[in-house]
Amino acid sequence: MSQIAREAGVADGTIYLYFKNKDDILVQFFQYKTKQVFNGFREEVKKADTAVGKLRNLVYRHLTEFQSDRNMAVVYQSFAHHRNALVEGNIREMSKMYLDIVSEILELGQQEGSMRKDMYVGLVKRFILGAVESTINNWLLSRKEYDLASMAEPLIDLFIRGIGVPGTPPQNKV
Repeated sequence: MSQIAREAGVADGTIYLYFKNKDDILVQFFQYKTKQVFNGFREEVKKADTAVGKLRNLVYRHLTEFQSDRNMAVVYQSFAHHRNALVEGNIREMSKMYLDIVSEILELGQQEGSMRKDMYVGLVKRFILGAVESTINNWLLSRKEYDLASMAEPLIDLFIRGIGVPGTPPQNKV
């Protein structure tokens, strides 16, 4: 707490007027950043007219948001992937908000005819979130510096075109 007070340029006791302890600071950080980040996600999604455009904007904004604040990305990824009762509710709420945005986009794509009507939306939206989070995690762990946002187009291509060759029927055997 002393280091936080020093960084903020205030007396140690002043910090306790706003926060109970370090854990409270972390929770407040998550709540503040969640509002900020998701407002940006929604703004970006609204800029596009089509479902594919909306998905592209969402994924690009997600990657650029984390790339622009590597420390925030490290904190989020650390807490998102390790059970922590302190922020578990926040992480669950953020995931739900993200999945809700993706669901809206997928449903629009189905209405437009740009996305398959026979897809299992619950699975696809989790696939999208998982792929984006995995891309961020790989970027954080990589020993090479590269532009995280440059991964948006390959992800969108994978989401929209998949990995199969068009016209090849799926095999039902496991």
